[in-house]
Amino acid sequence: MIEALLAVLIGYLLGSLPVADFVSRRYGGPDLRDVGDHNPGFWNSRTVLPRNASLTIFVGDLAKGIISVLAAQSMSTDWRVWYLAAGGAMIGHAWPIFARFRGGRSVLAWVGAAIVLSPLPAGFAVVMVLLFWAATREFSHAVRIGVVLFPFAQWYQDGPWRTAATGVLMSIIGVRFVMASDKTIADRFASLRAARSIRAAAPLTRWSKRAASDDDPRE
Repeated sequence: MIEALLAVLIGYLLGSLPVADFVSRRYGGPDLRDVGDHNPGFWNSRTVLPRNASLTIFVGDLAKGIISVLAAQSMSTDWRVWYLAAGGAMIGHAWPIFARFRGGRSVLAWVGAAIVLSPLPAGFAVVMVLLFWAATREFSHAVRIGVVLFPFAQWYQDGPWRTAATGVLMSIIGVRFVMASDKTIADRFASLRAARSIRAAAPLTRWSKRAASDDDPRE
């Protein structure tokens, strides 16, 4: 029990480290939550930061999952404790205590954890990503394919229970994507309401100007 709690705590604290914030400030960049897709992570950083900065964020977020699981493996031989550490790292990245609980989507933290938890299935998924990327030149699509194929490979290698645990971890990513989509939709509705208010106010403004002109005593 103590090992499980320690694993979750260590994972959460490691995941909470705002790597993207540190790197962006180091390179004089903006808060990634205010630009692009508003996600403080590698994918969003590619559009506003130099390549070296984005790669640093990539490695840092990947290391969160890797180090968390390795730390758990050093404390316990129970694979369930390892998965708790991975979940802690992902939750920490998504809701970081060191960044006002405004984090990313935990994809790279999950990838880092998966590399340690299931090396062979992870290696297979990486190979598939590279092959599809080479064939289509669409990296984002290739990554999605690799993510989908990983649980099937893990089922064959590790069995259903660990694959189910992976599904629980992946659900954290799903929750973060749904939350990001809801925020995007809300922002769009707010923009539409603002635009409609401006259009509605424009005729009234023109009428007020005409009325003021009609009442001008100099005429």
